[in-house]
Amino acid sequence: MFGDHFYHATMRKSVAVFGTLFNNLKVIRKATDGSVLNQVRVPLAYGPKQKFLARLDQETGFDAGMSIKLPRMAFEMTGLTLDTTQKLNKMNKIVETHASDIGKKKTIKHHTSYDIAMSLYIMAKNQDDGLQIVEQILPYFQPEYNITITPVTGFAYKQDVSVILGGVQIDDQYEGDFTERRVLIYQLDFTMKMKFFGPTADQAIIREVNLDFHDTETTTKLFEEMDFTVGASDDADSYTVTTTITTDGAE
Repeated sequence: MFGDHFYHATMRKSVAVFGTLFNNLKVIRKATDGSVLNQVRVPLAYGPKQKFLARLDQETGFDAGMSIKLPRMAFEMTGLTLDTTQKLNKMNKIVETHASDIGKKKTIKHHTSYDIAMSLYIMAKNQDDGLQIVEQILPYFQPEYNITITPVTGFAYKQDVSVILGGVQIDDQYEGDFTERRVLIYQLDFTMKMKFFGPTADQAIIREVNLDFHDTETTTKLFEEMDFTVGASDDADSYTVTTTITTDGAE
């Protein structure tokens, strides 16, 4: 079963697709009269929130150049769980026309469904910035948002992926005196419904079938013989049938 190398980069694609959903969010700051002061595109990066919180602490001294600006977002993959509700027959295959050989078909072996847990972290230094970002996300998840991807390179097969929002947690990191920097963190937990596909293969097409009809009481008495032959093209009407009927029961 194991030994045939294949790699469809499913988890890598999952990370890229998830990040694409949130890479164009903005925060607009306004004056008391309603006029726009400035507009900031919120940066997004892959990584655990602890990494960015550590860099926020490097704001003073020689490490001031290493500090990061707020607001910003980060996301990470936190786990995988087998989705037993999507289990299919192991013999199922996806079959497509071969691009260069009409005598063969391309196949993908059965897939297994997994739930990929993803967490999105929104870090802001004030409540309004954080709420602006959260409010630009929540209306699209009711509770899922569907996206379409091409899971296997070289195949036209499309997969609809559901991204489900499970909940939102709020954490205020402000501690200590007024010299400490306040960080508001909104954690949004998502589940991605992904399919992991097996290896691909080229499979020859059956173009000739021979059928023999015998008496149920004896296998030596042949009533009818049929030969089906498919032509060289993929045209469904390009085939021939040869039928031989034996009336005396002799083979």
